[in-house]
Amino acid sequence: MKKTAFFLLAICSTALNTHAQWVNKTYALADGWNSIWLSGDASYATVSDLLSAYPNITDVWRWNPNPDQVTFTTSPSLPTTQSEEWTIWKRGDANEQTLSRFIGNSAYLIHSEGATSLVLKQKPLPPAASWQISGANFLGFPALSQTPTFSKYFASFPSANTTVLSPSSKIYKYTGGPLNASNPIQVSPSTETIDPQAAYWFQTATVSNFTAPLEYELPSDDGLAFGRTLNSITVGVTNRSTTSLTLTINLENSVPAPSGQPGINGSVTLFRRVFNSSTGSYDQIPIEGSFTVTLPASGRANLDFGVDRRELTNSNAHHASILRIRDTSSLTDVRLPVSAQAASTAGLWLSKATVSNVVNISPNPSGSTTSRPFELIFLMHVDGEGVARLLSQAYVGALASPGNPRGIAISEDAIQSYAQSGVSPQRYFAAQMPLVPFIAATGSVAIGDTATCNISIPYDDPTNPFVHSYHPDHDNLDASFALKLGEGQESYSIGRTCEFTFTNEPPSGASVSGWGTTVLGGTYAETLTGLNSQPLQVSGTFAMRRISEIADIDLTPSED
Repeated sequence: MKKTAFFLLAICSTALNTHAQWVNKTYALADGWNSIWLSGDASYATVSDLLSAYPNITDVWRWNPNPDQVTFTTSPSLPTTQSEEWTIWKRGDANEQTLSRFIGNSAYLIHSEGATSLVLKQKPLPPAASWQISGANFLGFPALSQTPTFSKYFASFPSANTTVLSPSSKIYKYTGGPLNASNPIQVSPSTETIDPQAAYWFQTATVSNFTAPLEYELPSDDGLAFGRTLNSITVGVTNRSTTSLTLTINLENSVPAPSGQPGINGSVTLFRRVFNSSTGSYDQIPIEGSFTVTLPASGRANLDFGVDRRELTNSNAHHASILRIRDTSSLTDVRLPVSAQAASTAGLWLSKATVSNVVNISPNPSGSTTSRPFELIFLMHVDGEGVARLLSQAYVGALASPGNPRGIAISEDAIQSYAQSGVSPQRYFAAQMPLVPFIAATGSVAIGDTATCNISIPYDDPTNPFVHSYHPDHDNLDASFALKLGEGQESYSIGRTCEFTFTNEPPSGASVSGWGTTVLGGTYAETLTGLNSQPLQVSGTFAMRRISEIADIDLTPSED
């Protein structure tokens, strides 16, 4: 059974975006053992696939920081398969293929038979690092290419003079050749410049998240992901150094997406949002070329960015760019992902209807308001063409199709497991729906419109309220439990006509943040047949929240 999570009634976060921005990074490998720091995510394909064009690369070892292990405290040159700190890929050895993907912000040891240049296409990620107090640390840094020395770069590291730069601390780098006393070699912090493509051993006990003299705060690893609804995003920048630093900021284009990944249809047009105290509002300045921002020593600034959506008209198109930030002191060079899509209702939505009114058909009706509200849960997907469908279940994760892009499917068979992709797929389900793949809606999901779904629950469906598998009077079997009975003998088919009418404001009159964009809703009405000789009508309100902005969906049903 594949690992699943996030049951429908306990959803609290949005699924990750399906698209990415891309850069190519080149790693110069010497003959023998080398270290690299993968600052971006290259998990879109397996290690075997990515290295198929590099037959001389025989081994890849990924370092997994583990505070319970102290394997490398005295000698960082001897990796061992017996330590959980290493995940390994060996060419042609099926027993040593536990490393399946290149994940970002990670250090790797690579063995090459002969010098070569390894090019890995990857999604940029915000810098991240975790220093462990037990054992050694194997890390890389977003330094400006081989410009700053370790001493200059780490001058703002907390307690640098007593940890990283103390006389007893040791920093090692790999130089190729076999693993021995001269590989890795110890380097001098005062003269050694940092290679941003390499990883280094730090034989020091410290706890920190230090990556650079400049620290960035973003909403998520997706960077400036405007999606379909966000209009502005703030990037927090902290200068951890004791001198002022000036940032140079510009936009770069993404390189084409890897084979099998969703394509990029264009760049993102960004604005700088600068507060105007005289007007009490933000001025929006288009980013053309580069601009600079100066941060005082130990200072902090918020960089506000807005997206120009005027050119984002195709709901299926994806736009991506790279926000590059360098400092004029030649310390850091960071690339942050930027993405946006046209505003639309496309995606996966969780809808909760609250029924509070019924048509009373009793001989002596005394009212039509329920004693307390009754909740109905629906799962609705809207594709890029605006077609809405009710789903009984949905899976979100890496698709099993070529390229393994992130997507949505109604069958678990179409999604890769955690063991295959390294990411837990998410399962969402609506227990009140019949066991059918999907039900298409008429109308549209838009303010002022109504989406109508006709749900048929067969008399023998397990979700039919007349059916009770372990009750002899409601199992649709004869007295011998051998012959299946027809409709109307122990249970009846039921029809549900559900109408979702979208309103410009919440029906309750309350103020709901995001109404009309991330939250849609309005009035709900349902007509039921088959429960009584007369149709039953109920009504109330509903609200739905988008849990994924992925417009595409695999509607192939399960083979079971």
